Amino acid sequence: MKVLYAEDEIQLSSAVTEILKIEGFDVTPVYDGEQAWEAVQNNYYDAVVLDIMMPKMDGIEVLRKMRESKNHTSVIMLTAKTTVDDRISGLSIGADDYLGKPFAMKELVARLNSLIRRNSGYRYSSLKTANITLDSNSGELCSDKGSLRLNNSEVELLSHFIKNPGVYYTAEKINELVWNGSESAQKAELYIFYLKNKLRQIHSDAVILIDGDKYALGEEK
Repeated sequence: MKVLYAEDEIQLSSAVTEILKIEGFDVTPVYDGEQAWEAVQNNYYDAVVLDIMMPKMDGIEVLRKMRESKNHTSVIMLTAKTTVDDRISGLSIGADDYLGKPFAMKELVARLNSLIRRNSGYRYSSLKTANITLDSNSGELCSDKGSLRLNNSEVELLSHFIKNPGVYYTAEKINELVWNGSESAQKAELYIFYLKNKLRQIHSDAVILIDGDKYALGEEK
């Protein structure tokens, strides 16, 4: 399992790299955004860990360049900031997960294993409802009026909704059914919020319906 670890704090990078190697990962450390961008252009990785605050090019810009170049490698963003806005900035341009610093190594290992396992698992290649089509391999979501890319967690969430139209779930239940309880209700709600906005951006006839603390996928009436 090949992982790119982009972190400008040399001592932290060395420690994390050694532990990840002990856990069975093939880790390439880089120390600024330009090195990270060069690495992802020239090598294949199963996952990329990007610190947001890096010299020369920050993690958000590296991620933006990756997604603009159609590089769909799973990305975990590291941030010393814990505000919702900071998390949103990464998720909105295609991050698959985020982890606040300082973090527990066990959590980073678990999140990497989870992302890589999801990517290697079988997915239906195409799901359709209303006027939208979801390519669950590439994450491309299309309507007759536009298209955009979803991150892995959004793909899994929308896939579940498409397969269960009109069924309402709490955020806690979504976490249990979609991610086997590995996330949180708060994070599930964040992904629902983003999915709702992305459906609106492509003028989807399928919309997120809200009934109290429950959510479902239905059609615009």
